[in-house]
Amino acid sequence: MNSKSSLYLLLATFCSSPVLSKSLSELTYLSEEYPPYNFSEEGLVKGIAVDLLIAASDEANERVMGSDIALQPWARAYRSTLIKPDTVLFSTTRTELREELFYWVGPIATTRIVVLAKKVNQIIINSPSDLAQYRIGVIRDDVGEQLLLEAGVPRDSIMENFHAENIAQQIQKGRIDLWAYEENVAKWWISTAGYKASAYEVVHVLQEGELYYAINKNTEVATVERLQKSIDIIRDTDNEDGVNHFEVILNRYK
Repeated sequence: MNSKSSLYLLLATFCSSPVLSKSLSELTYLSEEYPPYNFSEEGLVKGIAVDLLIAASDEANERVMGSDIALQPWARAYRSTLIKPDTVLFSTTRTELREELFYWVGPIATTRIVVLAKKVNQIIINSPSDLAQYRIGVIRDDVGEQLLLEAGVPRDSIMENFHAENIAQQIQKGRIDLWAYEENVAKWWISTAGYKASAYEVVHVLQEGELYYAINKNTEVATVERLQKSIDIIRDTDNEDGVNHFEVILNRYK
């Protein structure tokens, strides 16, 4: 065989060989303290989204461990996922503004982004323009902040923070008037801070939607599709005893 024939054989072999996509266990997973979807407890990362991810990776025989998930402030994790290939961020509210920024896998759960206030303050919001007169706490780069800005609320009315527990304390102490955040998570943080969640009410709904895993677009599509397929199986398939694995996960956090 001459050198030209050898080169053709080498090229043909290379082109016909399947390109192996990255394993789910090779991706970088970023999250935040966002209970009951993802949070830490006694040094362990847990929550609905965490357990669903681990179950889906097991379904694909590409196990992801809780220890593979890094909990970071939301703004840092969000920006890292925007620029770093093979990075997954959760739990992320899927919005029109974010739609083209990521690949989306899910859904994880339904969600409601709201504006909370103390009941005793009797704040009434009839339209987004009414929000401008109040001091509104948000997590930097969170969907709550993005939706406020989309609604035309001026930045001067928006008080950024990196940690939800700080905002829970600020609204309780009257340093801010309102909190724009995911309803269940906000109430969880208020309770965790030692206050009564029942003392707060929703005065405005910014958006109802769903939580997803957001994946950097420089990630192999085959890997993304494999994760979606495995999540679909976990969510939609009952075992031989008629038990749905995803329902079992949800029941752990009720």
